[in-house]
Amino acid sequence: MMLEVRGLCASYGDNQALYGLDFALDEGNIVTLLGANGAGKTTTLRALCGMVRLSGEVHFDGQPLLGRATEDIVRLGIAHVPEGRGTFVRMTVEENLQLGAIVRHGRGDIFRDVEQVYAHFPRLKERRAQAAGTLSGGEQQMLAVGRALMLRPRLMLLDEPSFGLAPLIVAELFAILRRVNRETGVAMLIVEQNAALALDMAEHAYLLETGRVVMDAPAAVIGADESIRRAYLGY
Repeated sequence: MMLEVRGLCASYGDNQALYGLDFALDEGNIVTLLGANGAGKTTTLRALCGMVRLSGEVHFDGQPLLGRATEDIVRLGIAHVPEGRGTFVRMTVEENLQLGAIVRHGRGDIFRDVEQVYAHFPRLKERRAQAAGTLSGGEQQMLAVGRALMLRPRLMLLDEPSFGLAPLIVAELFAILRRVNRETGVAMLIVEQNAALALDMAEHAYLLETGRVVMDAPAAVIGADESIRRAYLGY
C-alpha cells in the first residue's frame, strides 16, 4: 500500500480526537472518509500532514511520516486541499498556482504545469491575472485544487471539496477530479459531507464515529446498504 496507517491517535492539547485509526490507500486509488461532524475526519487529514500532535504509525511508500515537518511531508508528494480552500486572496490566480510548486524537488516545467491546470479549469485561465479573493466560491475551490496539482502530487488530501458550492459547480468539480485521477494516477483521500457523492466516486470507504473507524468496505457496498446509510450517513 502507498499509504498505511496503524493505530493513529491525535489530540488538540488535552483533548483526544482520534483513537487508534487503521486504514490504507493504494497507488491511484480514491478512498473516502465518512462520518458526522466531529467524527475526526478533518483531524485525520491534518494528522497525515503533521499538523496535530499524534502517535501511531503512518507510512508513505514505506517511509515513516511521524516526526516529519509538514513541509517535508509535502515534498514527498502529499498535497492537502484544506476545508475553506486556503487561497492567498491578494495574490493573482497564476501567482497562487506558481506557489503550489515552490517546495517540489524539480521546479522545471512550471509554465507547462500551469497550462495543464488551465486545461483542467478553463475558468481559471480566464481569470489568471485576477486576485484570488475576487473569485467565486467555486472558482476558489478550483484554484485550491489546481494549486495542489502544481506539486505534482502522488496523493491528494481533499477536505470537504463540495462545501458551500452550488450543485452544478459540485458536479463539475468532481468530474474534473475523476478525470485528474484517471489521467495522472494521483491517489485521493476525500473527506466529504455529501456521502452519496463521495461513495459514487471512491473505491473504498471508511466510516468514522467519535474518532474511531467503525466500518470499512468497498464504497459500492456501503452505498447499497440502506441501514448503514441511515445510521451513519443521514440519507
